[in-house]
Amino acid sequence: MTRTAPANPIVLIPARLAATRLPGKPLADIAGTPMIVHVWRRAVAAEVGPVVVACGDRAIADAVESAGGRAVLTAPDHATGSDRIHEAIGRIDPSGRHDAVINVQGDLPLLDPAAVRVAVAGLADPETDIATLAAIIGDETALADTSVNKVVAGFADPARPARALYFSKAIVPWGPGPYYEHIGLYAYRRDAIERFVGLPRGVLEQREHLEQLRALEAGMRISVSLIDAARLGVQVDTPADLARARHLVERL
Repeated sequence: MTRTAPANPIVLIPARLAATRLPGKPLADIAGTPMIVHVWRRAVAAEVGPVVVACGDRAIADAVESAGGRAVLTAPDHATGSDRIHEAIGRIDPSGRHDAVINVQGDLPLLDPAAVRVAVAGLADPETDIATLAAIIGDETALADTSVNKVVAGFADPARPARALYFSKAIVPWGPGPYYEHIGLYAYRRDAIERFVGLPRGVLEQREHLEQLRALEAGMRISVSLIDAARLGVQVDTPADLARARHLVERL
C-alpha cells in the first residue's frame, strides 16, 4: 500500500501524577491553572486534530474535563508515554480512523503550537514511520549534560527534515559542526505506533535508556526537523523549572 501524508491525526498528551523529581506535576499550579491544562490548550491551538489527555489518574482527567477538554483514563503503571498513548488510542479509536498519533509531552506549558505542526509535517515523506524534533545545542554546559539527549542527523538543508541515525546521551558525532538536542515530541503513523510498542527492548535502548533506539534497531525510519529551542518554552522536570515556567507565564 502506498503511504500518503496523514489526513486525520489526533494529538495525545500522556500524563501521570507519579513523577519522580516533581510528584503531581501535571496538576502544578501555573498562574491559577494546572500545568496539564496549559499544555492541552497549546496543543488545541496547533489545530492539527482533536486533542485528548491520556492520564493514569482520575484527578488529571477531572482537571482537563473541568477546563472543557477531553481525557481518557489508562492503566496507571505504564513504563513509558508511548505505552500510555497506545492504550489510549486503542480505547478512543479502535477502528483506526485516525491515521497518525501525535505524542505531546504533558510538561511543556509554554509549547509553541507551531512546533506540533512541524512534527506532523515530518510525516509527509512516505518512507517516514516516526517524525520528531531537534534544536541546536547552543552552550557547552547543555552539551556535556547527560540529561540532554542528542540526535545524530545529517542536515544538508536545515530547513528540511533529515533522517535520524542515532540518539545518545553522549556528545555525538565527532568533529567540528553543530550538535542537536532531541526534543521528545513525536508524530507516529498509526501503523508505526502499533509496531513500535510491540517490539522488544533493543540492546542499545537498554544501554542508553532511550526508547527511540528501539525503533532504529528494528529498521524503522525516524525523521527529524529542526526548530528554535525557544518554541518549547520550559520543560518542567524540577521545582526550579516550575518556578521559571510560572515566572514566564506571568509575563505573558
